[in-house]
Amino acid sequence: MTAYLATIPSPDRGVWHLGPIPIRAYALCIIAGIIVAIWWGERRWAARGGTKGTVIDIAVFAVPFGLVGGRLYHVITDPELYFTEGKNPWNAFAIWDGGLGIWGAIALGAVGALIACRRKGIPLPAMADAIAPGIVVAQAIGRLGNYFNQELYGAHTDLPWGLEVYQRFNPEDPDNLLNGVATGHIPLPESPVHPTFLYELIWNLLVALLVVWADRKFKLGHGRAFALYVAGYTVGRGWIEMMRTDTANHILGLRVNVWTSILLFAGAVVYFVLAGRRGPREAPESLRSKDAEAASEEPEHAKVTADAPAEPETPAEDEKKSED
Repeated sequence: MTAYLATIPSPDRGVWHLGPIPIRAYALCIIAGIIVAIWWGERRWAARGGTKGTVIDIAVFAVPFGLVGGRLYHVITDPELYFTEGKNPWNAFAIWDGGLGIWGAIALGAVGALIACRRKGIPLPAMADAIAPGIVVAQAIGRLGNYFNQELYGAHTDLPWGLEVYQRFNPEDPDNLLNGVATGHIPLPESPVHPTFLYELIWNLLVALLVVWADRKFKLGHGRAFALYVAGYTVGRGWIEMMRTDTANHILGLRVNVWTSILLFAGAVVYFVLAGRRGPREAPESLRSKDAEAASEEPEHAKVTADAPAEPETPAEDEKKSED
């Protein structure tokens, strides 16, 4: 009994039904993370001198691109989950069942953000700096979805913060335990386990604090705050990834995501150093979108008309008024 009380319990389910509509904790966490990232990004963008509402406009492009990119990365790096014998290839589109690769989301999301930034006439690196801490906090919130899905955990542990993982049952579809329910709190054989998703959640919050601190102290610009986020996140993701026990493809003995973290860390550090040579942070006037400037500039002929004094009425007009 003492050992049980010293562990973290798992939720009984990750999906609830409102009539025929499934309410998925994973999806709610993703949505909550996006909202936080946009809200914080807006505040940081405006504080840097940017036009209010710009981050929301950018998100209209970046979020859909990011969701597609995240799913593509997951499917490409784990194709055996969908395209081997006995698997249903159509499940590759079942994004609601979990499975988003952050690097695919960032890569394709950046493409969407680039398109939107060019339409707005603002620099993408400056936008990336503004949203960097919000993105990593959104990732932290998303990890709560893994908790409800009972996924992305590590090996057995006797540490006080070990996670109890319970067997879930789904009578309607025995192979789809993601939508199942834990009845009786029957632990899996390896339980309790390392809650690696929790380790990453905490690490992400620390990275967000690091980015905010460094940005305020050193006035980072030209994408350097975003590079710091990438470098900080990949350091933690590398060692946490090696603790996980879920199925993953390996290259030269290391999980694919470990190699990705190593390469991106190196690239982020190089970019951070090189971008520092571009001088001070971007000027506030360069962060104002073209459409906002156009709206604020009143046509010259309208100004002349408004400023011109009213013409005196002619005698003919006076006579006409008196006749009326």
